[in-house]
Amino acid sequence: MNFRKKLEKNIKKNNSLLSIGLDPDVEKIPEHLKKYKDPIFNFNKQIVDATYDLVCAYKPQIAHYAAKGIRGIGSLLKTINYLAYTYPQIPIILDAKRADIESTSRLYAKEAFDVFNADALTVNPYFGLDSLKPFLERKDKGVIILCKTSNKSAGDFQDLKISSDKIPLYLHVAEKVQEWNKKYKNCMLVVGATWPEELKKIREIAPNMFFLVPGIGSQGGDIKQTLKNGLRKDKSGLIIHASRSIIYASDKANFAITARKEALKLKENINKYR
Repeated sequence: MNFRKKLEKNIKKNNSLLSIGLDPDVEKIPEHLKKYKDPIFNFNKQIVDATYDLVCAYKPQIAHYAAKGIRGIGSLLKTINYLAYTYPQIPIILDAKRADIESTSRLYAKEAFDVFNADALTVNPYFGLDSLKPFLERKDKGVIILCKTSNKSAGDFQDLKISSDKIPLYLHVAEKVQEWNKKYKNCMLVVGATWPEELKKIREIAPNMFFLVPGIGSQGGDIKQTLKNGLRKDKSGLIIHASRSIIYASDKANFAITARKEALKLKENINKYR
């Protein structure tokens, strides 16, 4: 089953557009977990076990693991393997923002899809199509391309008017990805909830595409406007992502229960505006 079909199936099963980030920080995880040989994996496992029926996907961010060296990468592999074995219906998005010259991108594709066994990967379009082909050619995988990111400085480059028609760069990216998707059919876009008007413009360009939408929760994105401007006609098409506001809702022994409460609250709030 390819990524899009797996995603759509789980959206229906859980009635959810919510993605949760598995972004562990040893400094923030509950103290009692630190006695474990692998506290990061145990933290992730408890979050997953408490929320698996509330999500459409999970998204581990690779930097949270790679910063811990070999042990951290081991924790990421254990987390993904646990998900794949215990909850095989749930798609796994690896957030790594890869892309380089074509030969290097082929290795990044192997890393994400063969080593980590991710269902989808975030990538950077700055190098152009040849850098993305190794990912796009993996037809069963999702390729989620940065377009309008949620961070405050996103406009430094993404809003630059690069042609006589005064269209900003991020819209050119959306148009180009829509063009690529006609051939490859596995493209998606990253569009931050912190930019609701821009989200509306991108949806007009790519009416049927899935968008990964960070910026809800700790970054303050507005759910109602995000749903209003980003939903497809079928009331789907968004992967609304939250991490810190859910996984770090408590640092007590019952942190997983608290995480579930926050995830359920966000899921229900999203569905209220669908």
